[in-house]
Amino acid sequence: MSASSHQPVRMVSTQTELAWTVPLLDSVASAAGDVPALLSLARDAGGNWPPPGGGHTARLWELLASVAAVDVAAGRVFEPHVDALAILSQVGLDPAGHVPAGAVPADSAGAWGVFAAEGPGLRLEAKTGDAGILLSGSKPWCSLAPLLDRAVITAHTETGGRAAFAVDLRHPGVTCEEPAWVARGLREIPSGTVHFSQVPAQQLGSDGWYFSRPGFAWGGMGVAACWLGGAVGVARDYKSSLAAAAQSGREPDQIALAALGETDRILTAALQYLARTAALIDGGQLSNDGGLSAGEDAREPGAHPVADRSAWSEALRVRGTVAAAVERVLSLVSRSRGPAPLAFDEPYAKRMADLALYVRQHHAMRDDAQLGKLTLKGEHRW
Repeated sequence: MSASSHQPVRMVSTQTELAWTVPLLDSVASAAGDVPALLSLARDAGGNWPPPGGGHTARLWELLASVAAVDVAAGRVFEPHVDALAILSQVGLDPAGHVPAGAVPADSAGAWGVFAAEGPGLRLEAKTGDAGILLSGSKPWCSLAPLLDRAVITAHTETGGRAAFAVDLRHPGVTCEEPAWVARGLREIPSGTVHFSQVPAQQLGSDGWYFSRPGFAWGGMGVAACWLGGAVGVARDYKSSLAAAAQSGREPDQIALAALGETDRILTAALQYLARTAALIDGGQLSNDGGLSAGEDAREPGAHPVADRSAWSEALRVRGTVAAAVERVLSLVSRSRGPAPLAFDEPYAKRMADLALYVRQHHAMRDDAQLGKLTLKGEHRW
């Protein structure tokens, strides 16, 4: 293994068990900034990765974290593709095309996205007619839509609920806006609005299935694994900078060492928490043992729809804990390294900007308020 090889992030596996990932991670590093190349890698690798809840959830999260540790934007490319394949598997559809004709094309083993966000003034509706289910309307926050082949997308149904659908993004009724993406982070992954006009779609499960399945919470934790992987990349940058300084005769002082020690402590604790949670998922302890009661609202103000109570409360803990860990590592390393690498070290500056934007997907105090509501109802282990 060469010194330039990119090492995986480990939660439960040994270095030897993950040695096979090093060529992939080196390829990710070489493809950084080249989204079509990253999508090709995601297509080739994602279908062979273990699904969440299948007995190897920690291994899946190790892989997501490892990719994000190399390049945060690459993690942002891989994660939705892997999540979409998991969703298709959970509903019993084969991404190779075993679905009704005209809904999802038979060559559906392309690059997938997952679009479930809502936005003011925008609404995507699914209506059933002689031609089957057709989607019309607009969907915001559709990352990389012009470069993807298909997506799992949520839309409002005629019964007043929301459901998930598989849709071909190459259909002529799909129009992707050019977003005014001014972000300095994740610059190669713009998120814009996509418009649909009578686009055929295949419904995935019944109304509400997408949000009530335990996989919804599992997917949210997979995103947290990517955040944490990005923080590992930041920590590795910091450790390497201290080692390089020491080699040139500038030994790190106690402040620099304290920052490195705290970073190690934070990352180790978060990785262990993810590993423990993955074991609970695979052991069936975070699956369909809760759910929404009849007539209960599936949304909390300002937050995600509530999935299975047990799985979703743990997802809120995981995401909040990891987000706090990431924020702290970003602060520690940024303060310790100062302005020079942010101004002149392009990979480091990119990683910091990418991760700072990516972790903002966490809803911060709104998610904590939702968790507090569940805790007040007895949804806790203490």
